[in-house]
Amino acid sequence: MVKIKKGGLQSERDRDGDRQRQSRRTFTFDVDGSPYIGIYALCTESLLLLPAHVSDRLAEELGQVLKVKVIRTYIAEMPLIGCLAAGNSKGLVVSQYTLEREIEHIRSVAKAEGVECEIKIRRLPVEEKMTAAGNIILANDSTALVHPGLSNEAIEVIRETLDVDVYRGEIGGLRTVGMAAVVTNRGVLAHKDATRAELSYLEEIFKLPVEIGSVNFGVPLIGAALLANTKGYAAGYETTGVELGRIEDALGFGQV
Repeated sequence: MVKIKKGGLQSERDRDGDRQRQSRRTFTFDVDGSPYIGIYALCTESLLLLPAHVSDRLAEELGQVLKVKVIRTYIAEMPLIGCLAAGNSKGLVVSQYTLEREIEHIRSVAKAEGVECEIKIRRLPVEEKMTAAGNIILANDSTALVHPGLSNEAIEVIRETLDVDVYRGEIGGLRTVGMAAVVTNRGVLAHKDATRAELSYLEEIFKLPVEIGSVNFGVPLIGAALLANTKGYAAGYETTGVELGRIEDALGFGQV
């Protein structure tokens, strides 16, 4: 059976595919006109941190897509939350310049929103030279890959706060692993130039399937333009249909 529509014919199979894609509630977004939504936001299985100034509409739409509670805040008085914070269901690791009032705000809103477990929030050590926690930490609920030059003290903070096994490494030759890939509890999407050895290492430590891809029409820095958990994902508005398909396959949304 086919359905005649303006512009041609659409088969039953095509319409099924359209319904399936719509049911996954896959959307593309911008923050302040930028398609690099990953530098402005942090997503876990339970929370989405967004800059304090974003609109109610954007906060609501992203919260619905990712099926999480939304907290609007700043980190170190800046909107670059995805660069300055990393986390999972158990906790958040933030820049050492994060203000105490920002940490308390996140805790209080999470509690008010009914987040089931108390979120542990810790800053990177003051002595640590690197400050952009989100750029240098790639984590899900069991494992974290971090910048090879991160200090032992910082690694211990990550291990204790996120309750994960921590490994040092690179992706695509980049040490900023938090921008070079996105990981959920179901899969990893990595920089398209990641080597076979790097991909094998990711599979070994995360114990998950690993794929390569891009965002925003060929940009290999996945973490800069993709927010994801096991319930949904959101990509930068310049991300193509082919790239969205790769995201779905890598993170388990392509399974029917």
